[in-house]
Amino acid sequence: MNPEIQENTVVEVAAEALPGWFTPFVPRRGLANGHLQTIVGNFFPRPEFQIPYTAEMVEVDPADGSRVLCHCHWQPEQVRASRLTAVLVHGLEGSSDSRYIQGIAARAWDAGCNVVRMNMRNCGDTDKLTPTLYHSGLSGDVGEVVRHFTALHGLRQVALVGYSMGGNLVLKLAGEWGGRSPLVAVAAVCPAIDLAAGSDALHEPVNRPYEWHFLRGLMRRYRRKAAFYPELFDSDSVGRVRSVRQFDNKIVARYCGFRDADDYYYRAAAARVVDGIAVPTLILRALDDPFIRLNPETRAALRANPHVILVETAHGGHCAYLSRDPGNEIHWAEATVIRYLLHIAGGANGS
Repeated sequence: MNPEIQENTVVEVAAEALPGWFTPFVPRRGLANGHLQTIVGNFFPRPEFQIPYTAEMVEVDPADGSRVLCHCHWQPEQVRASRLTAVLVHGLEGSSDSRYIQGIAARAWDAGCNVVRMNMRNCGDTDKLTPTLYHSGLSGDVGEVVRHFTALHGLRQVALVGYSMGGNLVLKLAGEWGGRSPLVAVAAVCPAIDLAAGSDALHEPVNRPYEWHFLRGLMRRYRRKAAFYPELFDSDSVGRVRSVRQFDNKIVARYCGFRDADDYYYRAAAARVVDGIAVPTLILRALDDPFIRLNPETRAALRANPHVILVETAHGGHCAYLSRDPGNEIHWAEATVIRYLLHIAGGANGS
């Protein structure tokens, strides 16, 4: 049991038991509804993103030459290695330019961290950088990004932050790596770690608009991929795809080495390896998230891991968490994650 938060679940904890880095989430007035939080969170105004960055390619699979694009914000060279480096991973059909990624990047940068905004394969207009599709099991890509920049800059402390599908990737890597250096902390916001349950939830009638949104993006990307690599992908034989599960069964399983969608969901899910997480890890999850589900067995495994703090809030929607706090502090999850990482790392410079 983590001594910082009783029962690992803030929903059940009295205020006096909370650690100093944590403030309870209270939704913005009128947004105590998961769907409203989710929708408004996508459009709520943010400050202009103006942090200087360098665009760097990282080879994640030498066998086929697959590369991913990272947007990097490095602190001055003389202090770079000693600063905490936050590697940020977006969600399904997002990119390094997703608003929530830019939002947390700005906070981490202002706190003195190095920041790496990683694009998953094909995301951020990088379809030509890999002959493969992307999927929820490619935690090794995140690991290659960490290894690349650690070797390049001598990084001593790295933290992983993932949203939704990206949350599954960072938690899966943490479970696979255990306590491997230089990883010192992980944070996940609304992670899709029980993939089958989440896919089925997306197909519920009330969630169909979300599913259609994701499907449109996924099918556009697949057709674009087939146009770039016609010798590898056949868009004509797929037929109608009416659900995310069908997409995963007809396309992801076929081209990514899985037997079917169920095999993919099992092998790619972080839920299978969370007992191996051996670094401080924070998971933020809203109980009114429209389509992310957490199986009882997974919740039990997370609670049993002494390195994991599972924070389940009554409200927050999917990766939204718009709070009643003023100004930029309205984005509660981003502020909470950065405070937690700095608490674990002893500040951005490890002191």
